[in-house]
Amino acid sequence: MSPKSAQRFWDHDTDKGIGRTANSTDEETMTATMNADTGRQRTRTALFLAVAMAATVGSALAFQHIGGYIPCHLCLEQRTPYYIGAPLMLLAAIASMLSAPAWLTRGLLAIGGLLMLYGLYLGVYHSGVEWAWWQGPADCTAGAGPVDTGGKGVLDALDKFVPPSCDKAALRILGLSLAGWNAIASLILAAVAFRGALSRD
Repeated sequence: MSPKSAQRFWDHDTDKGIGRTANSTDEETMTATMNADTGRQRTRTALFLAVAMAATVGSALAFQHIGGYIPCHLCLEQRTPYYIGAPLMLLAAIASMLSAPAWLTRGLLAIGGLLMLYGLYLGVYHSGVEWAWWQGPADCTAGAGPVDTGGKGVLDALDKFVPPSCDKAALRILGLSLAGWNAIASLILAAVAFRGALSRD
């Protein structure tokens, strides 16, 4: 092989090596960028879920303490997934922002989805009781605390402190009771949570 041919061969091989290195660097950069985007998306998902869950249970508390709607036993039970889920989603957002392992954030989002599925079940079950599709629990009025007359008559005290029966919708909005709206909210939030949990890095 002549010196010129050897030089051309060397230059060609060097160019190929540089090209492979550049391509590898581009792929690594693209992968890192995609992973960062996925992490930011999980952070936004977790924050959205935390705010949405807090707002949902907050609206129920507002109906009770501001609107004067006394919750029944099933109404109170439907708040539990939100009481657990909201701080859990906040924890997921913090974990994502601190670049914790992806499996941790995804696991917390999955738990949030399961909590919302439980909320969906409770909402559908309560709605069915209200529409007389099936029987409610035997302790349907067991959510009341001890009755304190506060110096008033016993009937007034009972009306204030004893919760209503689970088969009576205290309020309907666009044809749906609060339990029905809770079922819809739980379904949407469950879908959002599972989408964030199952997104690939």
